[in-house]
Amino acid sequence: MARNVRQRLLASTFIAGAAAMAAPAYAQASDQDTKENAVQATADPDSGEGTESIVVTGSRIRRIDLTSSSPVAVVQDEEFKLSGTVNVEQVINTLPQVLPGTTAFSNNPGGGFATLDLRGLGSFRTLVIVNGRRYMFFDTSQRVDLNTIPAFLLDGVDVVTGGASAVYGSDAIAGVVNFRLRQDLQGIEAGTTYSITDRGDTPRFNAHIAIGTAFADGRGHVTAYAEYYDRDATFAGKRAFSRQVYNATLGTATTPETRGVLYLGGNTTTPQGRFQVAATQTVGAGNNLPAVTLNLGAGTNFGTANGATFLTPNDGSIPYTSANAYNFYPDNLLVVPQERWALGSYGEYEVSKGITGYMEVSFVNNRVQNELAPTPVTGTFGIRTNNPFVTDADRAALAQIDANEAAIEQARFARATAAGKASFTSTTSNVVKNPDGTTTITANQIAQISVNRRVNDINARNALNERNAFRVLAGVKGDLTSNFTYDAYYFYARTRNTIFQRGNISRSAFAAGLLGTAANGGTLDIFGPGTISAASAAAISINSTNLDSSSLQVASASVSGRLFNLGLGAEDIGLAAGVEWRSQSSSYNPDTALSSGDVIGFNGGQPTKGSYNVKEVFGELRVPIIADRPFFNRLEINGAARYSDYSLVGVGNTFTWAAGAEWAPIQDIRFRAQYQRAVRAPNVGELFGGQSQGFPSATDPCGASSPVAGRTATVRSLCEATGVPAANVFQTIVQSNTQLEGRFGGNPNLGEETSDTYTIGAVLRPRFIPGLNITADYFNITVDDYISTLGGGLNNTLNLCYNVIQDVNSIYCQAVSAAQGARNPISGAIGGQFLPNILNANVGALKTSGVDVQVDYTTRLGFGMMSDESRINFFFLGTWTEKNDLTPVADLPTIVNRCAGYFGTTCGNPQPKYKFTSRLSWIDGPVTVSARGRYIGRTKDDRIILQARDPAVIAVPILKPKFYTDLSFSYDVSDQFTFAMGVNNLFDVQPKILPDERDQQSGTYPSVYDVLGRDFFVSARFRF
Repeated sequence: MARNVRQRLLASTFIAGAAAMAAPAYAQASDQDTKENAVQATADPDSGEGTESIVVTGSRIRRIDLTSSSPVAVVQDEEFKLSGTVNVEQVINTLPQVLPGTTAFSNNPGGGFATLDLRGLGSFRTLVIVNGRRYMFFDTSQRVDLNTIPAFLLDGVDVVTGGASAVYGSDAIAGVVNFRLRQDLQGIEAGTTYSITDRGDTPRFNAHIAIGTAFADGRGHVTAYAEYYDRDATFAGKRAFSRQVYNATLGTATTPETRGVLYLGGNTTTPQGRFQVAATQTVGAGNNLPAVTLNLGAGTNFGTANGATFLTPNDGSIPYTSANAYNFYPDNLLVVPQERWALGSYGEYEVSKGITGYMEVSFVNNRVQNELAPTPVTGTFGIRTNNPFVTDADRAALAQIDANEAAIEQARFARATAAGKASFTSTTSNVVKNPDGTTTITANQIAQISVNRRVNDINARNALNERNAFRVLAGVKGDLTSNFTYDAYYFYARTRNTIFQRGNISRSAFAAGLLGTAANGGTLDIFGPGTISAASAAAISINSTNLDSSSLQVASASVSGRLFNLGLGAEDIGLAAGVEWRSQSSSYNPDTALSSGDVIGFNGGQPTKGSYNVKEVFGELRVPIIADRPFFNRLEINGAARYSDYSLVGVGNTFTWAAGAEWAPIQDIRFRAQYQRAVRAPNVGELFGGQSQGFPSATDPCGASSPVAGRTATVRSLCEATGVPAANVFQTIVQSNTQLEGRFGGNPNLGEETSDTYTIGAVLRPRFIPGLNITADYFNITVDDYISTLGGGLNNTLNLCYNVIQDVNSIYCQAVSAAQGARNPISGAIGGQFLPNILNANVGALKTSGVDVQVDYTTRLGFGMMSDESRINFFFLGTWTEKNDLTPVADLPTIVNRCAGYFGTTCGNPQPKYKFTSRLSWIDGPVTVSARGRYIGRTKDDRIILQARDPAVIAVPILKPKFYTDLSFSYDVSDQFTFAMGVNNLFDVQPKILPDERDQQSGTYPSVYDVLGRDFFVSARFRF
């Protein structure tokens, strides 16, 4: 998937040519000033003692200092340069407050975007803004793709913890992240970066140019930019940890030494096929006739514990064993390829005194591919007993299964029609209605077989996401009076994504091919690897093209300024107030094939379309009470409120507010506290999403993967009551893979989520240690009416039904019962055309708490090699997560998934209790040498607590801590040219291999742990 070398050469030539153009001298902050702040983040640097007012992220009130009652971490632009970063996600995801969302390593699920998840509350609950205003989102989930933000133009990134709806509106439950673009560029800046791993793969290339200039005697300023980025693909087979699927054994009473031992494994849906029926089937009692167990597949390879397989074409079936499992990892991408073009411009012009117009324009074209192993076809299909592609012995077995099906139907018919009753629903095609109204049950030369066949004969599943996004903003600002300013703007943003999918299979064409009734007249041969002919492949293949579109409109007007002074030495009281209107709409339009439900491969789904708007009025008040007095070096309180009127039926009107205080008894120490009420309105996807299929990792308590300790008589009874045949309970036929298929969709009556956040902290800046800043903040965030799928997901719904509530009439058991179409009435399995409906609801609660600690220290040294004196800067930012608790069902408050320090199917990505990042830099004139450390604490498999599993049964009960070391070197060769190089993950720290039983990709969690290994970069920047 490598791009044409000519493209790179042209891009490089363009950069060099731009750098050589005659241009005004490049004006910027001095390199000394820049490198003084060469740190990952700086919280609340109270250095603003000038007279020019500014706006601090988290408030709309202008002020002359940088203090805040909310914790604010600031990622400096230098961090992007020192880490060789060209995608925003690479730096933001290293922050300890962030749990990585979708990234460059997200292949399944993927989609070609990068999201941000503060505090592990979900990317939906983090508001991303640019220059203090909302940005363009990319799909029905209304999230921002971080990679549409030009990293090379960033002045800094502010991360504010906790609810901020009173200031910014909906979505800011976990916090708000503000990406600030440079406003002072003069002249031309161009640069290029190239990265590659020490294994010679995953090359990444970036080139950019930006031009900034003042005009009209300084009354105006404009910046224009362009960027190109290219990343090649890397398949999972290129790394040892993701080269092979591993499974783990549970062991037995006689072989306890094998419990939790990893072995070479894979998926049971194989290129050679796995074909299965139950050995016997029980027909329940009814109408005074007793239950009876009849033979179905006993005595045939198809009726063995794991079914039959064909290792070579037409060689006859043998019993399937785990040795025949399919290693699908090498077919999947570890790093997804990406190609991005970005263009934009922003600027302002003072029309007259008190009237300054401004604008922002941006366009991004993003192409990302996801590639999965060839389509696994699963489900029950009819196979003719005279199939020409199997041996005589297997044809005889199929004929016997067909005859047994007729006998079973006859028994069911007898029980249904006894005592004069005629209520009977056939589960096969063995029942024939005669012209005289009577019923005949006989063999029909078609056997119903559970098929698991991977179509490697065709090609891998490939999805190309091509996303075009643009945003246009126009506004006006200025002074109303000597004390008050105004700001009003409108913007429109739209994103359109075209998704081209290859490798899908038509279920109906597959079924017709097996019966020999396909349009091309041929019979489909699936018995063995590589048996599907070109004609059959063309008949069953489907390529699909799907579209999604999202738009956002915002009109906002506000005033801010100073009121009066309380006369106790503090600043004037600050006020901000305004109104805002937002309209957001999204749609997803799958093509006919995908929406029909006939497609196997990529998840099918129904169209989604919806929109809503909100009208708001908001205000803020900042009251400095006293300053420069004994025991009151500073005392201030603040508050904010917002009233919102949503067009949504389930939301209506909301009121959010915030209150905070700061107190500094002396200059060296400051205490701060904040309380905030925030809301998140449901997004279009949650509200109006069409029903679609998904394959989450889940354990069916009625299947063979269920914990042995949980196989109680009550659970067995519930399994039978929800439609699992008695003979199949706790058997492989009920669940053979770690993923289960379900149907998911929106709910237009959803209400808003509500959160309460409080933070308490202190800032220490001792005068006796110049250059030292220490902050510590406790955060506590609670989210009520948490929007999730029913029960918190398919896995939790199954758990609630069978292990917790244990009531067949509960909504959870009904959702997974055969009576509601969720289970195959013959096998009891979930999947294929038998899917549980797991829809969205305001069902749960979420709570997280912990402590952030930050240390920032800069000192001058009395010597230097390149200058008279050099500087040392040390930075540390760490988070201790006390809890991250999800209550899937608020009505069951004792059922809590405690995920701080855990990973797995329920908790998802590892959420370590301890995580930190640090950087040590030596700045000597034009030279900067820097080392960064990234620490991810240990986590445990969530089954240890959530399901009371014995750690000895779990193959990898603990993921040990990981520490990554990064080195970089930067040299200002001249005022016009800077050269940098470095290596990330210097010691090539590798992830731990995980068995294919957790909710992860490629044998690890690639968005959390470094999967590239040792990674080099080199960059050059030109300024004129």
